[in-house]
Amino acid sequence: MKYVLNNKIFDVLIIRKNNKNLYMSFKDSKTILVTANYSISEKKIKEILDKNQKSLIKMLNKKLNEEEKNNYFWYLGKKYIPVYNKDYKNVSFDSNYVYSKDDKMLFKFYKNECLRVFNNEIKRIVPYFDNIPKFSLKIRTMKTRWGVNNRGNNTITLNSELLKKDLDLLDYVIIHELCHFYEANHSERFWNHVYKYYPKYKEARKRLRA
Repeated sequence: MKYVLNNKIFDVLIIRKNNKNLYMSFKDSKTILVTANYSISEKKIKEILDKNQKSLIKMLNKKLNEEEKNNYFWYLGKKYIPVYNKDYKNVSFDSNYVYSKDDKMLFKFYKNECLRVFNNEIKRIVPYFDNIPKFSLKIRTMKTRWGVNNRGNNTITLNSELLKKDLDLLDYVIIHELCHFYEANHSERFWNHVYKYYPKYKEARKRLRA
């Protein structure tokens, strides 16, 4: 099935299930993914797509932005164009490009840099805090959080995606999580602690949401 949106023709991939509702998303920037009940005809699906064109355009723009980001290698707030060559022994940078043997080498570099950069920033920031317990650092990819402070086992978890952000945003998240050792919630007293160490925290939060 084909569908015209914004004067462009898209493939529509229909997945049939026994669900009551119809769900729409973009599989990629060229394919609309529709999950629908077996009883719903293609004609009815088209009518529903027509009624939801504004939502579809928003979803499409989001998918286009995601694909654009995925075309680059993001490192400490800057995007680089990956260049691959089997003869490269190490990952290196110049003003606009990052050079690597392959994706595997680049992924390993990213993982190692998370450990190095995050630990360095923590070591730099912690001495400014009083009465912080010893804690361990975990790094993983998270969809909804930039950081987590588990006071039960004194573990701070940082989102690996932070390596793509400006270094000062990483510092904000570290400070945010360290302040949870003082206040477990997000009360006014908590934000007063954050302000003490990072006065422009509101600006940082906006930049992270963007």
